[in-house]
Amino acid sequence: MIAAVTDNDFEEEVLKNPKPVLVDLWAVWCGPCRLAEPILEELADQYKEQVIVAKLDVDKNPATAQKYNVMSIPTTILFKNGQEVGRQVGFSGKAPFENLIKKGL
Repeated sequence: MIAAVTDNDFEEEVLKNPKPVLVDLWAVWCGPCRLAEPILEELADQYKEQVIVAKLDVDKNPATAQKYNVMSIPTTILFKNGQEVGRQVGFSGKAPFENLIKKGL
């Protein structure tokens, strides 16, 4: 299952989380974001014991997107111990997302 995070709870849910958190920064109107969603759902289920997968809507939560210099979406960022440890910009299938998750394991 993919959790939804916001500007208000980002620090608590992502940065302070003891598990690595893969955050998908997306928007409703973004076609590639919709392509990524089922793959991220699959990976969230596959790695549920090790990694949290979360989504942040950049239209509703611009402060976090701005803070992390997100210029295009989808942008997927892996956080571990409150720090960014990897980033994938755009959508190019399952492998880049899985490689990003593995950086946090």
